Amino acid sequence: MIAMPSPEPRRRWWWVLPALVVAVWLVGAGPLGAYVGKLSSAAKNDSASFLPASSESTRAQAIIAGFGDAGVIPAVVVYGSDSALTPGDRAAITQDARRLAGVPGVAGPVAGPVFSADGKAAELIVPVTSGDGTGATVSALRAALTGSPVTVYVAGPAGIVADLVSAFKGIDGMLLLVTGTLVFLILVAVYRSLLLPVTVLVTALLALSVAAAVVYQLAVHDVITLNGQSQGILFILVIGACTDYALLLVARYREELVRHEHRLTAMRTAYRSAAPPILASGTTVVLALLCLLITDLRSTSGLGPVGAVGIVAALLAALVFLPAALLLLGRVAYWPARPRHDPDHEPTHGVWDRVAALVARRPRLTWIVVAGTLALVAAVFAPMLKADGTSQTDVFLRPVDAVAGQQLIAAHFPAGSGSPLQVVAAQGSLEQVVAVMRRTPGIVPDTVAPASTGGAPGTGSPKVVDGRVLVSGVLAVPTESPAARDTVATLRDQLHAIPDAQALVGGQPAVQADTIATSESDRSKVIPLILLVVLLVLVVLLRALVAPLLLIATVVLSFAATLGVAALVFNHLFHFPGADPAVPLFAFVFLVALGVDYNIFLMTRVREEASRHGTRDGTLLGLRATGGVITSAGVVLAATFAALAVIPLLFLAQVAFLVAFGVLLDTLVVRSLLVPSAVLDLGRHTWWPGALAHPDRRPRPHH
Repeated sequence: MIAMPSPEPRRRWWWVLPALVVAVWLVGAGPLGAYVGKLSSAAKNDSASFLPASSESTRAQAIIAGFGDAGVIPAVVVYGSDSALTPGDRAAITQDARRLAGVPGVAGPVAGPVFSADGKAAELIVPVTSGDGTGATVSALRAALTGSPVTVYVAGPAGIVADLVSAFKGIDGMLLLVTGTLVFLILVAVYRSLLLPVTVLVTALLALSVAAAVVYQLAVHDVITLNGQSQGILFILVIGACTDYALLLVARYREELVRHEHRLTAMRTAYRSAAPPILASGTTVVLALLCLLITDLRSTSGLGPVGAVGIVAALLAALVFLPAALLLLGRVAYWPARPRHDPDHEPTHGVWDRVAALVARRPRLTWIVVAGTLALVAAVFAPMLKADGTSQTDVFLRPVDAVAGQQLIAAHFPAGSGSPLQVVAAQGSLEQVVAVMRRTPGIVPDTVAPASTGGAPGTGSPKVVDGRVLVSGVLAVPTESPAARDTVATLRDQLHAIPDAQALVGGQPAVQADTIATSESDRSKVIPLILLVVLLVLVVLLRALVAPLLLIATVVLSFAATLGVAALVFNHLFHFPGADPAVPLFAFVFLVALGVDYNIFLMTRVREEASRHGTRDGTLLGLRATGGVITSAGVVLAATFAALAVIPLLFLAQVAFLVAFGVLLDTLVVRSLLVPSAVLDLGRHTWWPGALAHPDRRPRPHH
């Protein structure tokens, strides 16, 4: 936090320290903005790399690498025609198989072509070197296939990775442009000023520059795992949180400029009041994010430190750079609606005076109606949210080659072509493993074969590495469908029952199954931990037990109702195919942590006012004083998260809706009606067992 200068306000050189602080930030943090554009190069989007080392598919992959497939990911080139392929088409496809082997990034000979039974399609399996160059290799393959006489797509795992990389391409520029524009327009509408929104945006961008520089260094040195989703959320989180913190300080500074003539006195008073809740709110979010470190899925655990770095940067900018900048600008920052010094001014709060009057009239009825409505929505509709996983081909919200290719494969070949199940087992159990795989529902029996010394499966004698064999089989169902996960589970149960087989099931279908299972396990571990951490922070901050329990209960109720509304919207309006298990987890982290933020802003002001006026009057005064700024902050945060929808991916679109809607619900309903009405009904018991020295405890005079 910035050290507020101690000299008398009239002293001539009071502005030196703020000017120095602003200069240091602009010169020191400004150039770090270059790292915002570099984050994409440090991101990893291969789902297999996110699994823990203990998962079965990861252990299987470590052994499979010894069979010669280390660092290789398959691309499936699929050709299709409305009629039977002509002899010329077949000859051209065969020529492509030889030609594509020479494309940079292709890791070996191309398998195929394999022609479909109906004669209308063909496919090639191209081994592509996995890693940062996968996207470039797939792009080169697609370019090499331009001009094909029949429809052709590059699909399979490599195609999906390439299209994911493409979806995140330009994320920094587009997301910043959309987010910055939305925040600027909202701030202009709220403050009817141009200079103040620019100052707040500069603060947020400086925070993002610092966060990006730190995250980039941590990612390139493999301290944390960064992917495109975490990158997008980092941008939104820093800008949204920093703007929220800035709004609280800006609003309190404006209040004090009316009460105090000199800007330095006004800032000193505003800072003392606003900094503690800002710091408490940021600390709550940081601790909630760091709870993600206990998750096993590295894409989820990586978001924890990434987001925490972003929030710390937002706190530093809002509590160090912004007050210094506001001090230098003074009342000019609010031009043309500059606050005038008028210590006798009685502030009015417009609509929030009416909201406070509504809550004061019938507090018990208010909280019962609001809580009952939210509980009804949560109970009836939240169970309808389908969050048990989707296939990777469902994650795209716009047409891409990988999805079109997979649809063509499913129409003419076994749906799992190009992404086989791979089983490693002890050499002596080979016949039993092959027999089990061939009779397992969901696996095409004729495709089951061991890796062999002849190269292609089934040619030559079985290949043995360290006493183990490798057996592959193609699924009859889409690789990442629920049916594929059921097949993986069934196969594992049967193979694990073979004595001394030491069988491990890997391959892309197993990776997807393990990813979904790990994500569901993470969700059940993290949610209770976050609730406990946030509760402890609130207990320390409010020095009470009843108030923190009330705030936690309202935020959880708001989250559950948000899930209910999302289920209706996702299922019946957008017709989404489902959701990843991590979607509710991510939404919970942000809604609980950020939702508690607004309650912290409200309740710290209520406690401050209650110590002077009693719980009832203090609650109403706190509601009136914070209503406008907290609502503005909520609208800004909702708008910034909604900006995630510019990235055409199902996961981020769903998180964007959940957080944006949940923040608005929490801001406009829970914090405005439910919390203050419940506090009014509880009265002084709100602060139990703490001792709040307020007029509620003073003995009433006898008449």
